[in-house]
Amino acid sequence: MKLIDLHVHSTASDGTLTPSELAVYAHTKGLSAIALTDHDTISGIEECMQKGHEIGLTVIPGIEFSADHYGKEVHILGYYINPKDETLSAQLEDLIVARSKRNEMVLQKLSEVGCPLELEDLISAAGKDAVITRAHIAKALLNKGYIKERSEAFSKYIGEGKPCFVPKARFTTNQCIKLIHQAGGVAVLAHPMLYGYNRSEITQLIKGMKAAGLDGVECLYSTHTKEDTHHLLQVCSHLNLLPTGGSDFHGTNKPNLDLGCGYGQLAIPFKLLASIQQHLGLSLR
Repeated sequence: MKLIDLHVHSTASDGTLTPSELAVYAHTKGLSAIALTDHDTISGIEECMQKGHEIGLTVIPGIEFSADHYGKEVHILGYYINPKDETLSAQLEDLIVARSKRNEMVLQKLSEVGCPLELEDLISAAGKDAVITRAHIAKALLNKGYIKERSEAFSKYIGEGKPCFVPKARFTTNQCIKLIHQAGGVAVLAHPMLYGYNRSEITQLIKGMKAAGLDGVECLYSTHTKEDTHHLLQVCSHLNLLPTGGSDFHGTNKPNLDLGCGYGQLAIPFKLLASIQQHLGLSLR
């Protein structure tokens, strides 16, 4: 059976493999396709797709938006977006500017609690072309010796409700869905069971987002139970939504979570990608 992974991250956001390395690793793992879905950026897509073309791996251009849904952060995946879409690129530039201002505020707060960092420390932790995230701030704190492990950064300093937390600018879910559609892609709700809702609440969330244009739901995911997956597949069937699946691979930033198989039990069949291709009128490959 041909296997895929439709939720992976590179060094363009908070993964630890470059886009090229990611494509090569997916090929060595025997996957037939991956979707590069870096957080709020499309900067790694061209490199990953080029390497995929060279080695015979299908790379779907994607993104993972952090979106605001009536005050709650949820994530929206976009598949088969056009990386050259001017509206999408302009909106992402605005996010980068907002995120830079947020990082400056976090650095100021960290200095006030005795953990001073410079912007250069974040760039060193992230890499020159990456979008700097809290994961990179955590790495910089670790590099400076302020913490003993990355999780401390979130539990002590930069996690929500902690003294150095600054909320990030986000588009609404409706805006994200519209941007993805304008760029030619399909919009999918990522990892639904991570938002703290029960199954009934998740079903209502999906119904509401379907009315706003949502195309699919990430049913197969590294931390979903069999019961979660079954429920989500039923919801997709009932609402005529596309079921998708992904590991949420971040390299060593998520220890023990591997590409394609998650924590060892995940297996995402190619037929899920074929359904997306059919939905978009693309030739199956």
